[in-house]
Amino acid sequence: MNQPDDMVPIPGGEFAMGSDRHYPDEGPVQRVHVDGFRMDPYPVTNRQFAAFVAETGFVTLAEEPPDPDLYPGAPPENLVPGSMVFVMSPGPVDLRNYANWWAWTPGAQWRHPTGPGSDLTGLDDHPVVHVCHRDAAAYAEWAGRALPSEAEWEFAARGGLDGAEFTWGDDDPQETEPVANTWQGGFPFENTEVDGWTRTSPVGSFPPNGYGLYDRAGNVWEWTDDWYARERPVTDGGGACCSPAGRGGSLEGSQDTQIADIPIPRKVEKGGSHLSTPQYCVRYRPAARQPEMIDTGMSHIGFRTIIRN
Repeated sequence: MNQPDDMVPIPGGEFAMGSDRHYPDEGPVQRVHVDGFRMDPYPVTNRQFAAFVAETGFVTLAEEPPDPDLYPGAPPENLVPGSMVFVMSPGPVDLRNYANWWAWTPGAQWRHPTGPGSDLTGLDDHPVVHVCHRDAAAYAEWAGRALPSEAEWEFAARGGLDGAEFTWGDDDPQETEPVANTWQGGFPFENTEVDGWTRTSPVGSFPPNGYGLYDRAGNVWEWTDDWYARERPVTDGGGACCSPAGRGGSLEGSQDTQIADIPIPRKVEKGGSHLSTPQYCVRYRPAARQPEMIDTGMSHIGFRTIIRN
């Protein structure tokens, strides 16, 4: 586990949060102030999470059977411990249907990232995955830390490059000279591995941002502690709003109205993952965000922690 002395100091300040150039829920751009804090230089690794589990006996949600009351109509064979695993398709598919590359996999969990038969051999320094928000928050509490707000996460990811498109600037060299672990090739059927990896990569495999933080784009999505809100309230008077208020989401308002029969609230994830690609998900940018149900762990979701000053 990174000790507090290993954490990276992030100065407080004001920045332009969000983007008006990509997905609607990223805007409008707004000036936001955050106070100073310290942040893990990397996402939490399998080695670190294993130490937490060894000391506490913690059991992740993926290791427990789903509550059938929360998933009306779910096939009985899916009501077993497991998680969602990325499965490469045999050829081009309809990118509007994520079921073409995600599979519910009984037995998949943080120790078995691609399902039964897989293990953590050679993955000690890769980000832990298949952790839901509850799991990430439990680790943070054990470590005497917290999960970042969305504003804190984005401010830190920018590394001082206020308004830049990416954590490294405005150009995107990912297809030719990768500076992060994202997808190269035809998604989701061909990964050319220009960046050297098909799935997760060891933390710190790519250059840090301006604050000395690694993996701020790609590799794994990272949980924040903010409830998802599609619309961000705009401050009046032109002043900067303050973190950790974030976008003003609420538990009730975060639920997906398109699946009203599954009333599970959602938190914000940031950073994109090794599956991000301009063909489908240009979300390896500081402003990018996506909602995720708080009970969901997947093979491309991890987290990191902070200590507020």
